[in-house]
Amino acid sequence: MDHPELILIFFMIAFLYSSIGFGGGSSYLAILVLYGIEYTLLRALALLCNIAVVSFGVYYFSKRKYIDWKKVAPLVALSVPFSFLGGRISLPKQTFLIVLGLTLLIAGLAILVKKTLPSPKTGHETNTQLGQLGIGGGIGFMSGLVGIGGGIFLSPLLHLINWDTPKKIAAAASLFILVNSISGLLGQYSHHEFEMNWVLVMMLLLSVFAGGQLGTRLGAKILSENVIRRMTAILVIYVGLKLVLENGIISRL
Repeated sequence: MDHPELILIFFMIAFLYSSIGFGGGSSYLAILVLYGIEYTLLRALALLCNIAVVSFGVYYFSKRKYIDWKKVAPLVALSVPFSFLGGRISLPKQTFLIVLGLTLLIAGLAILVKKTLPSPKTGHETNTQLGQLGIGGGIGFMSGLVGIGGGIFLSPLLHLINWDTPKKIAAAASLFILVNSISGLLGQYSHHEFEMNWVLVMMLLLSVFAGGQLGTRLGAKILSENVIRRMTAILVIYVGLKLVLENGIISRL
């Protein structure tokens, strides 16, 4: 493995993200870009790491009955097929890096937006199943296209529409990330250009699995959630800007 320090970096990302209910796909992508990993491997690596991190989180939330399966269904109904479709699309390198850069910029800004905690009493009155189908489908497609789970976009939106309590939103985001990551990965695998460095995969998967286990169990004990969000936002925005600027999109506008 050319960059053994990636093992520690991915462990820390998984620990921090899982402590606040996310998989870490955006930060995995950001780090992989900074280390110059071949762009054809980026999506699959990030999605595999997502699956390793959030699988236990979904089990943890389900066991404690934080997942309202009936309520979550509209969010994932269209996200699964659309993330599969996004995963099947293979963009030219420069186009992919521009789309990834813009996605990371938006994700970083979404992290920085201070969420308004919902009231359980109003959580069922401010959104519709049709709207949730649209939200799920749109985020699902983007998830498969660039290689993220989508929770980083879904969670702020659910808080904005007062979908439910913070704990149930974290649980829904974890499930959303898991099913979209699996679907997006299957979409990539079904494409004839799919390739993977399995040595790198196994090392990083073991790292993020351990970090995710620890983070889910301990929660944000070492750093506050706000500190984690700011650190993540800075990294993701920096890499997003780097990709956008290096691939010339600004000069074309």
